[in-house]
Amino acid sequence: MDRYGRLIAPNLDGTFPASYPSNIIRRLTTVAPKHLSRRNFLKTGSLGTLAGVLASGERIPSAMASALETDFNGNPFPCAVIGFGEWGREIAAAVEDIEELKLAAICDNFPLMLRRAQRAHPQAARIADYREVLDNPDIVAVFVATATHEHKDIVLDALQAGKHVYCEAPLAHTIDDARAIAQAGLAASNQIFQAGVLYRTEPQYRSVFGFVRSGAIGRPAMTRSQWHQKTSWRRSSSSAERARALNWRLDRDLSLGLIGEVGIQQIDVSSWVLGQKPKAVSGFGGIMHWNDGRTVKDTVQAMIEYPGGENMMFDATLVSGFDAAYDLLFGDDATIILRDGKAWMFKEVDAPMLGWEVYARKDRFYKETGIALLANATKLEALGQDPAADDPNAKPPIWHALKAFADNLIYGPFPAIAGPELGYESTVVAIKANEAVQQGKRVEIPDDLYQL
Repeated sequence: MDRYGRLIAPNLDGTFPASYPSNIIRRLTTVAPKHLSRRNFLKTGSLGTLAGVLASGERIPSAMASALETDFNGNPFPCAVIGFGEWGREIAAAVEDIEELKLAAICDNFPLMLRRAQRAHPQAARIADYREVLDNPDIVAVFVATATHEHKDIVLDALQAGKHVYCEAPLAHTIDDARAIAQAGLAASNQIFQAGVLYRTEPQYRSVFGFVRSGAIGRPAMTRSQWHQKTSWRRSSSSAERARALNWRLDRDLSLGLIGEVGIQQIDVSSWVLGQKPKAVSGFGGIMHWNDGRTVKDTVQAMIEYPGGENMMFDATLVSGFDAAYDLLFGDDATIILRDGKAWMFKEVDAPMLGWEVYARKDRFYKETGIALLANATKLEALGQDPAADDPNAKPPIWHALKAFADNLIYGPFPAIAGPELGYESTVVAIKANEAVQQGKRVEIPDDLYQL
């Protein structure tokens, strides 16, 4: 991508248009000439969808990176995962499934987690102190998957050490810490900083974003999302001190609760589709089942208000797993539901014909008929899929996020789709939403709070 946000891809004969900056063309043709055909360039997951989003007018973060110090010569980039808890294990598995990345080290300060890492990833070094990871000049990038309140020092130290950084969302549990992380990410102009806002890089969500932006649902009216899972969130340990550290999510002084630690992803989808930042949140909730001394609510509801008049309704619970998780986007012509990596559109009877829906697969849902919206699918594939079946070839959202990060290492520099600004904005909403839930009231989010 050039400095104006235009996607740079070679012509069919492998050459580049003369209008593109010579320094970028020189970099593209010297970094990985054997890998960079137009076909391979555009089929790369995050870059291909990036072209579509640029065409649709999506805002891209303004911070631009300088030329990277690292070149891809066919060898994977050595990376480290810092924090080997439940989500760190998901990240480690995704790293091993991306050929451009090499899981060189796993860092965790709990010996049991390092023993677990040895069994799962025997080829990776096991390190207790993250500073040892940062001191290793061979490690190019780190994936920070520790507890939210531990992100700040690790991220700042990693950027100071010259590493490329992927930081899980939310960035931090306080506004000050989140701002410090985002500002450091922006200031590190020769390094990649990507926030773990997952659905911005997920193909199905990106495809639906294009449908919405094309006017397929008409004027957006409201959105609704839920996340239901029967689990206590509590982790056991033989040590009381370790148990407290493991159960940071249950401590309101450290955790942003269900709406901040989980809901941040689905609220970001709403903000992305609507193209607006929330102006206020009304929150509610309580401890409805897991009355075990926790200070974080196990069931929450919230209404997120947007400047355009649209609202998002969100609820999450650890009490019931019924109906799992999904996102609904309501418009005056159609409604779209996204769930389990798939999407369907339900048209209103007075909605105009779009043309392409004649060829799309139709699935029956109780009294409604949904038009299947399948990302990267041919008509024949769309017609042959079982709507209730899981796609065995589908990758989880975290894989696509890390693939975008890897592509940035290879073909960059270009601004991360989920860069410091977006990471900060989504964290601000998560913090204020959690504040509303904990206090059971309406909390405004002033525009200047979004400013870095």
